[in-house]
Amino acid sequence: MKYASQSIVRRAFAAAALLVLAAGLSGCNKLKARDLLNKGVAAFKEGQYDTAIEHFKQAKEADPDLMNARLYLATAYATQYIPGAPSDQNKKVGEQAAAEFKEILEKDPKNLSAIDGLGSILYQMAGTPYKPEMFDESKKYHQMHIAQKPEDPEPYYWVGVIDWTLSFRGNNEVRKDYNEKNLKKQVKETDALPASVRGDYATKYGTMIDEGIDSLKKAIELRPDYDDAMAYLNLLYRRKADVVDSADQRAELLKQADDLVDKVKEVKQKRASQPAQAPS
Repeated sequence: MKYASQSIVRRAFAAAALLVLAAGLSGCNKLKARDLLNKGVAAFKEGQYDTAIEHFKQAKEADPDLMNARLYLATAYATQYIPGAPSDQNKKVGEQAAAEFKEILEKDPKNLSAIDGLGSILYQMAGTPYKPEMFDESKKYHQMHIAQKPEDPEPYYWVGVIDWTLSFRGNNEVRKDYNEKNLKKQVKETDALPASVRGDYATKYGTMIDEGIDSLKKAIELRPDYDDAMAYLNLLYRRKADVVDSADQRAELLKQADDLVDKVKEVKQKRASQPAQAPS
């Protein structure tokens, strides 16, 4: 009985020693990860992105729970991505950035930095080659931001920008297709859409255009001098003018668009006239 008790005690001490050793190793790994993170941040600030990426990858490996290392790694990849550049390497960098942001959201679904980063990189990657489904995916993340912080104007702006991008591209395609089929009756960019194609365009993009208009209005409500949002609202009013049947409605929408062009100029002039603030 005595020997059995001694054996149990020895096993207990051995287990405790292993726990202490594991805790010590974990602590060392966390310190190593933070040191690597700091080195990566320094390299990142110097524009040495390849070096920074290696430090961040090692920091992530040493401490998978160190979210800042993951965020910096995703951001470093995203910083290297060049929108529209066709190389496989550039595409790979964009995909790596998106994958890292998604990994963060798997561990922390409400991480706004990852949500915004993913929305941004997907938007950049969606343009060339044109991928409407990727624009829609980007919009989904901006809407996730809105669900968490509805008082922030930027995600409303991006929803509006994406809705304009898709509806503008669709508008161009409708006009191009119509002109190819009606060589003697061409429709110009500033002309109203012909009735024969207006209905289909309205069916496909009308709800999206309304969503974009409402989103940009909300962005401006939250930031009254948001001139970029005003500029895109002007553009979406012009797309809205292509889905209405009434000439009077079209004229009113185009007037609202023109008024916003003037408003943007006014905001920019006012901002330029204000004295520059000294750096803090």
